Amino acid sequence: MTDSDDERIAGIEALLWHDDPRFARGLGKGRPRRPREYRRGRAWLAMALALAAVVTGALVPHGLVLAAGLIMAALAVNLFDTTRRRRAHRRRP
Repeated sequence: MTDSDDERIAGIEALLWHDDPRFARGLGKGRPRRPREYRRGRAWLAMALALAAVVTGALVPHGLVLAAGLIMAALAVNLFDTTRRRRAHRRRP
């Protein structure tokens, strides 16, 4: 490879390391982790808790619990949007 190719690869490696260090570290060890875009464990947990609150509020006819569950579900949906998180991460200097 030419020197310019080596510089490009080093630049890509630096960007990858800056964007998702856990993924880059796994690539170096030969056992890559899922990229950040595909890790949604907290989002699923938040959605499950929100839906549990909605079901509880509906079964126990308690409007406050039902409303809180619906609000929590709306907030949990935002955790699934990876593009928004990635754009906010890139804006930081």
